[in-house]
Amino acid sequence: MSKPISNQHISIPLPIYLAPTIYLASRSPRRVELLKQIGLTCETLPADIDETQLPDESPERYVTRLAQQKAEACLQRLTDAQRLHPVLAADTTVVLAGKVLGKPEDDDDARSMLNALSGSLHYVHTAVALAFNHTIEVTLSTTAVEMMVLSAAQIEAYIATGEPHDKAGSYGIQGLAGAWIKRIEGSYTGVMGLPIYETATLLRKHGISI
Repeated sequence: MSKPISNQHISIPLPIYLAPTIYLASRSPRRVELLKQIGLTCETLPADIDETQLPDESPERYVTRLAQQKAEACLQRLTDAQRLHPVLAADTTVVLAGKVLGKPEDDDDARSMLNALSGSLHYVHTAVALAFNHTIEVTLSTTAVEMMVLSAAQIEAYIATGEPHDKAGSYGIQGLAGAWIKRIEGSYTGVMGLPIYETATLLRKHGISI
């Protein structure tokens, strides 16, 4: 004769949600920190691609294309099992009067860019690409940035810090140059290199909880 089932409460542990590993097609420590800010860890797999702007290519199209190509290049380095995880790529460019200002080649290039940006209203475009579930989707963040008028002494002192060397437009809003920015219209983190809201929205759209 079987024993009756007792009314004893059985506790079943709930599954713990673990954020998926994200492969970041970038070597930027700023992007890594911004992902950590929203609770995501990542493995960096920098994508080295040709970043030459095409003839008659608009800045918006240029930055969007590079973000997508970085994601594609990163995918090529992954195994089939690794491709089950999201791949995130981003590209940022500074645009003044329709001209793209990339990372400076040297101090003279940085000096030229900073003199041009002094007292300007310019735009920062950051495109974010997500490769996941056999699709690649790209979103674009555009922010207007107004910079104060800079003296020659300020520019020289800033160049001497080395901060402009790896930054589009030769400045970083999150660093010393933040004191020069009078106002922005758009995404502060987009100017840093990874717009958090747009990135989180893209991830949520593809089923990744943020």
